[in-house]
Amino acid sequence: MERGKLIVEKVEGKSTLTRCLSKYPMKFIVPKKVGSSQTDVVWIYTITYGGGIVSGDSIAFDFTVADSCIAVLTTQSSTKVYKSIASKCSQQLLEASIGRDALLVVIPDPVTCFSTARYSQTQNFTLATDSSLLLVDWITSGRHERGEKWAFSYYKSTNRILLQDGEPLFLDTTLLEQETHGAISDRMKDYQAIAMIVLLGPKLQQIQKQTEEDVKKIMSQQFSFPSNSSSKPDMKPDFVASCSRFGPKGMGVVVRVASMTTEAIYSFLQHQLASMEELVGAPPYR
Repeated sequence: MERGKLIVEKVEGKSTLTRCLSKYPMKFIVPKKVGSSQTDVVWIYTITYGGGIVSGDSIAFDFTVADSCIAVLTTQSSTKVYKSIASKCSQQLLEASIGRDALLVVIPDPVTCFSTARYSQTQNFTLATDSSLLLVDWITSGRHERGEKWAFSYYKSTNRILLQDGEPLFLDTTLLEQETHGAISDRMKDYQAIAMIVLLGPKLQQIQKQTEEDVKKIMSQQFSFPSNSSSKPDMKPDFVASCSRFGPKGMGVVVRVASMTTEAIYSFLQHQLASMEELVGAPPYR
């Protein structure tokens, strides 16, 4: 499999994209300016020829963020995965290395799988002990306007975060497959999107703390009932979130979200990540 390559390094004291090699069907777009010119950051957008990932596509690229650099990897719109032909599975692989005192921000729009689509992605991150990583990984139920609701055949997303010595910090896999335990739509009920947000490293400590407080507040409101209520109403909340620590001394935070609308997750991300503007020059998901 041919692999793309991205390298961000310090050149004359500024984070600079020094290598950009894309391989079909993926292409990288690097705007000269995103947001404030006062921030030292490189923004990179990924796009695919044809507007989506076609059945059987294999995409792989390496991303190196050198010491003390900041880079953002994002998309222009949702990643569409087209219908599977002859049960072929589309695949995407990202191998990222983050240097000392560096920050990588991975904030794509959600994956949207069409009916019968089969898609697997793996993202591996190798960090120094003082590296920072913001990762958002999420998926919608499909094309609502076509009446598709969790109608794809297979979706698998694996995220691994390792230290440079190989010590694992975080290993996570989301697997949604038709018929293994019944239809996906039966298991997901009325929820239309799910997301995972990982906040790791010294540059994100304040956001970690604020997010933990906000998630606790959101869920206490969702599950609070009047004191004079004799029984809890038989209804599912529109938005569910959880938050937990991981790694040595709880150095990382993982947030998991399920929502009955994609828009609610966008709003959640906009609010929680608004202060990232100071680091990356523009507020994510605006």
